[in-house]
Amino acid sequence: MKRNLILLTLCLCCFLNALAQKHKPDHFSITFTTLHTAFPFGRFSKLFTKEFHPGFEIGTGFNWKTKAKHDWFQTFEFGYSYHRFVQHSLALYSEAGYRYKFLKKFSAEAKLGGGYLHAVPVGKIFKLKDDGTYEKKSNLGRPQAMAGFSLCVSKKISISGPAIFLEYQQRIQLPFIKSYVPLLPSNMLMVGVTIPVKSK
Repeated sequence: MKRNLILLTLCLCCFLNALAQKHKPDHFSITFTTLHTAFPFGRFSKLFTKEFHPGFEIGTGFNWKTKAKHDWFQTFEFGYSYHRFVQHSLALYSEAGYRYKFLKKFSAEAKLGGGYLHAVPVGKIFKLKDDGTYEKKSNLGRPQAMAGFSLCVSKKISISGPAIFLEYQQRIQLPFIKSYVPLLPSNMLMVGVTIPVKSK
């Protein structure tokens, strides 16, 4: 399973890289995140009021097609997040999205994507041996897959300059624990800035 997951992720990255050869990145983004384990849109308000589980993402992307009011685009993201008492996670993923632009400086987006997530459990891990004693195991984490759906609103600081954005992402991690929690859903709140790249 682990080999298949890693192979699938590598193939996806190679495929997206081949597609991206014809398109130059038009922005870079820096994002700060917090998340809670919950079903889609569950506990949304608690992202603002309850425990803070910090993280960050950096990303880039390009537009497949651009019009006055609409964009179809692709993003590439790398992120880290810490869920207290549960896990550290590293995510490498891509999203395809649609952007609607209104009021000159404002836009709204919807994105769907997936990729690779490496989960490192918090705390020590022990394995029960045949003689009834426990043996400490190495804690290098495990490869996982992830899928996500995002909604985002953004505002440009100037017409051709940086933009600030607020994003909600529903993320699913799988397989989390095969025996009783195969899918781990998380709600993520993301606040960041997008910096345009000027083409030469």
